[in-house]
Amino acid sequence: MKQIYPDLWQTGAEHPFHALTTHAYLLIRSAGNVLFYSSGRSDEHRHIQELGGITHQYLSHRDEAGPALSDIKKMFGSKLYCHRLEEEAVSRASAVDCTFERRGIQLGDVEVIPTPGHTNGSACFLFSSPHGKTYLFTGDTVFLNNGSWDTFVMENAGGTKSDLKQSLVLLRSLQPDVVISSASVGHVPLKEMSVGEWSAVVDSILRALS
Repeated sequence: MKQIYPDLWQTGAEHPFHALTTHAYLLIRSAGNVLFYSSGRSDEHRHIQELGGITHQYLSHRDEAGPALSDIKKMFGSKLYCHRLEEEAVSRASAVDCTFERRGIQLGDVEVIPTPGHTNGSACFLFSSPHGKTYLFTGDTVFLNNGSWDTFVMENAGGTKSDLKQSLVLLRSLQPDVVISSASVGHVPLKEMSVGEWSAVVDSILRALS
C-alpha cells in the first residue's frame, strides 16, 4: 500500500479490463477505519490489517462488487454500505449491511452524496480530514482518462444523461482539495485541486455532455 496523505492510503493497482486501473482507499480514523471502493488483492488486505483493519466499507456503485467483498467482511468483521439501488447487484457478491438513499453525514464525519447518472445508484463521498485536506471520492461518476477528467453513462445500469447532469451540478458546489476516482484510464487516479479548479473541471464535463 502507498500512503498518500497522513490519514489516507492507496491500495496497489488492479487492472480488471485493458487500460483500466482501479484502487481502493483506506481512511484512518480514530473512530474506526473506512475503506472506500474495493480491492481484490489479498496482500493489500493483510496491509490493511496491519494498519488497524476497517470497520466500514463504502462502495460508490455496483462495478466495485466482487468476490473480495465477502473476504473483506470475514477478515475484518466490517459493515458494507452502498446505495439502495445498487444493493441487488452488490448482494450477488456479498451481503449488504446498510444502504442509503439521501445525502447526509454518516459515521459522524463521512458525507454520503447520491449522484445518479453513471448508474442509477452511484454515489460520491466527502471527508474533511483533520490534517487539512478535503477528499472527494467520486467513484466512476467523474474519473481520470489519461490525466483528463471524464464521465459516462451506463444505461444498462439505470444511468441517464439527465441525472448525470444534475449530479454534476451538485458536485460543482463542493470545494474538494483532492478528487479521487475508483477507476482511471492510465495511471493517474487522483488529483489535487487549486481554488476554483474543481468548478472549472465540472463545467468542462457538462459542456461535453451537452
